[in-house]
Amino acid sequence: MKISYDEPKDKRVNAKRSFWRDFIPSFLGEAVCVLLTVGVYYWGLTAGLSNRRMIVLVAATTVVWALAAGFMSRWITQIGFAGRLKNISNAVRRVAAGDFSVRIFAPRTDDKKDEMEVLIEDFNKMAEELENNRMMKGDFISNVSHEMKTPLAIIKNYADALKDGNLSPQKRQFYVDTISESAGKLSNLIENVLRLNKMEHQAIVEKESFSLDEQLRLCVLALEEKFEEKDLELEIDLEEEIRISNDASLLEIAWNNILGNAVKYTEPGGTVSVSARLEREQAERVSDIGKGRDTVTRAVVCIRDTGCGMAPEAAQHMFDQFYQGDTSHASEGNGLGLAMVARVMELCKGEISVDTKEGEGTAITVRLPLE
Repeated sequence: MKISYDEPKDKRVNAKRSFWRDFIPSFLGEAVCVLLTVGVYYWGLTAGLSNRRMIVLVAATTVVWALAAGFMSRWITQIGFAGRLKNISNAVRRVAAGDFSVRIFAPRTDDKKDEMEVLIEDFNKMAEELENNRMMKGDFISNVSHEMKTPLAIIKNYADALKDGNLSPQKRQFYVDTISESAGKLSNLIENVLRLNKMEHQAIVEKESFSLDEQLRLCVLALEEKFEEKDLELEIDLEEEIRISNDASLLEIAWNNILGNAVKYTEPGGTVSVSARLEREQAERVSDIGKGRDTVTRAVVCIRDTGCGMAPEAAQHMFDQFYQGDTSHASEGNGLGLAMVARVMELCKGEISVDTKEGEGTAITVRLPLE
């Protein structure tokens, strides 16, 4: 049995080097060498040179013109393939040295690409991704530092205040409670940062079969105390036995964050509703034998609240790290919850959509494959 290890052809390659463009310069060079050698031979005949001198003259002439043809061929290659390869090599060295701003510009002006131009395109994309990752890393560190400053400052200030021996028991207890609260926020921030960092580097999910509706009930039950504190009305509409095969622990993180936001941003006396159902729709199928349509079944979860909602400009950034659209609740979170939700959806092959209107509330809908 023959096993082939050939890589599939890159469909972006739609131009090839012309055979004649490479052949004609070489042919002309060789033809010139032959003609000059023949010319020298006839000159020797007319000059009456001896056979030995003729052989030496022809051999020397052949060597000289062969060297000239070789140098010409190398020069043609240098300004073509080797020249572009040298540009790529120099650019790679700059990237290795930490300069991610380098780009290679292909000389071709049409939309055709040969193998070398596809390589240049891939290199430029790689350099751009590295540059973006470095910028995101810098922003991430800056945001984490900013979020840590406030609770650390509170802890330090109130710890210094506790050194005062004349404090009343009530003030002392207030300072201790404030320090404990700030320490809790700091701990929550660090936990979310570590969790998000783990998700960013995670590529494989641990699938297991579980009841989605039961998982949602347990997540709602865990927030029962917060619902009662704000006197929120809870509406639940869950289809029975919606079984899916996915990463249950990751999805639990998503539900807890979405539900937590619904509770946080809904005013006392408001309503939070949770629904789950199966959705069947026709999807186009493309295969080697042609096109067709298949019925696709997915689980659809919708969590809706009657809270403050978001303006369209704010909604565009709600899944960004450290973004908090409603600053009046900024002290209650760190802007990482929905960023984790977005990453969970990527890992679990889910789709998430948001319907929000300022002053009316927000509905977040998640669609998940059954397997």
